[in-house]
Amino acid sequence: MLPSNLRETVPISVRQRHKPVRTYRLRPPGESLQPTRKSRLAQVTAQHSTNPFTIITNSDQLKKACWLLEQAEAVGLDCETTHLDPYKGDIRLTQLSNDRHTYVIDHKHFHGPCGFQPLKQLLESLRPRTICHHAKFDQKWLLKKLGIQLGGIFDTMLASQLIHFNRKSHNLATLAKLYLGVTLDKTLQSSDWTGDLSETQLQYAVRDSQVLPPLRKALITKLSQDSLIRAAQLEFEAVPTVAAIELAGIYLDLERWKEQLTIITHQHQTLAAELQELLAAGAPQGTLFGHTQINLDAHPQILNALKRLNVPIDKSTKSNLLLPLAKQFPVVAKLLEYRPLSKALTSYGESWFTGINPITQRVHPDFNQIGAPTGRFSCTDPNIQQVPHTNGYRRCFRAPEGRTFCIVDYSQIELRILAEFSQDPAFLAAFRSGADLHKTTASQVFNISIDQVSPEQRDFAKRLNFGVVYGIGAPRFANMTGTSLREAEATLRRYFQTYRLLYNYLRDAATQALQDRQIRSASGRLVRYRFDPNNKEQVSSTRRKARNAPIQGTGSDIFKRALRLVGEELRGTSAQIVNIIHDEIVVEVDAYEAEDIGRRVSLRMVQAGEEYLTSVPIKAEPQITSEWIKD
Repeated sequence: MLPSNLRETVPISVRQRHKPVRTYRLRPPGESLQPTRKSRLAQVTAQHSTNPFTIITNSDQLKKACWLLEQAEAVGLDCETTHLDPYKGDIRLTQLSNDRHTYVIDHKHFHGPCGFQPLKQLLESLRPRTICHHAKFDQKWLLKKLGIQLGGIFDTMLASQLIHFNRKSHNLATLAKLYLGVTLDKTLQSSDWTGDLSETQLQYAVRDSQVLPPLRKALITKLSQDSLIRAAQLEFEAVPTVAAIELAGIYLDLERWKEQLTIITHQHQTLAAELQELLAAGAPQGTLFGHTQINLDAHPQILNALKRLNVPIDKSTKSNLLLPLAKQFPVVAKLLEYRPLSKALTSYGESWFTGINPITQRVHPDFNQIGAPTGRFSCTDPNIQQVPHTNGYRRCFRAPEGRTFCIVDYSQIELRILAEFSQDPAFLAAFRSGADLHKTTASQVFNISIDQVSPEQRDFAKRLNFGVVYGIGAPRFANMTGTSLREAEATLRRYFQTYRLLYNYLRDAATQALQDRQIRSASGRLVRYRFDPNNKEQVSSTRRKARNAPIQGTGSDIFKRALRLVGEELRGTSAQIVNIIHDEIVVEVDAYEAEDIGRRVSLRMVQAGEEYLTSVPIKAEPQITSEWIKD
């Protein structure tokens, strides 16, 4: 039984209207409770409560509260912070709630992480399960401020994204209304949490944590019905590692970035002038001072100018449609050269300067764990995953003095997954023998021996192999390679004659998706499809996407598992993951420890792959470099 000084109060029900504010000040043990005009922390009292909450202001109270919470199956966790950035603010409140009681820890009464040892022990355990909504946010703050790495996580936001990725909103208010019929008022989310807190702020904080245990139960029911428990566990286990990656950030050398920006700006200006000259004949009229300037980023103007130059295009100037025309029309080739530079200036220009954290001098991207239905990551603020592969950009991301990068990525992981799923003997044999798959494919397609395969033929076969993974058809392959449609059709025919079971698998995957309107990865990750069966274009798009979805989804499964294993492996070392891209992990580590860390990361990534693929070998080779550049 709790001592009397561990004062219990009551939250207003999530369905009940706010009552007039009445504030009280916190009392030390043994002191009576007296109303005050201005309090250090407002308290809520209400009658007829079935779910009281308690304010925690010292270590003894925290110890007792954590002991009681340890008995629960799961505990809802929510943090209220004074800033969105853990480097610029503090945790003000931490709310913990089971089905019976809620505890609100007021961090203003604690000094340093020492007094939070009971909380650390509670949250780092696998049981009780810690329930969060957007667990990555809470994990970042707890890790940065208190050194707490969450043990068993249930993330209601990730669960919702798994259940139905295409739902418009996955925020807590939406889910509480959808699954529980509860209305949450989120207007106080962005209020000032630095000073004395009002009664309504406390009510807001308490309600968010109280809704989590029943929401978890409702989501578990839905996850079970959809056979998504295993996929959900993969996502939940990856959260601490993803949070640590965002906290770590990656060092961006400003001087190198400015140098690259200068180079790209000059190239862009030069190409723009050359392109204006080539398009001049396609301009509607001249001026006293020369030809009319065309907006090179305005597709209607470009389309009209190209048509006047007799370039055979219809309604679009998309690059994939222009690519086959580049050899015949120099203006098209110049336009295709100009566009990447224009995008680079927009996406990778001066805006990145403001993204550097003034405290860490690093960029801290926001990684969305389920950025696509297949489970692939997406990235924003800034989108480091889309940084151009050229050395000019990549060399700007480097390790600080005394540190180095260890870059480990999977070798052809999606092709290996395709071999596993299709069980095509020729595909399997190429991987098992250690032969160059792209050379082997080129040998079959061009009917020559492997030692006669040229670099150009290998590159052609490489694009073919990866194109097949993404459900490529003959028209798209013709555009990619500059061949005619007839030649592309003949190439694909020879390819599938070589890998017959691979063709059967891709055909069956597409057929299954059209029949079931869904398809799954190896973990059971679910991708749903909506299409009009009478619309040929929609059916064709679904067929193409469905051929790739199980492969890409399983690649996500493997990578999420690898993140968990690598994150655990790096604990207690000088290493930290600073970037991830689909099948690549970038680790920053003290130079003396790099070789050992590279070996250990590689082993863990292979281990993750072998949990899903048993018919083909998994390769993940480490590379030590001072810059984010791979050989």
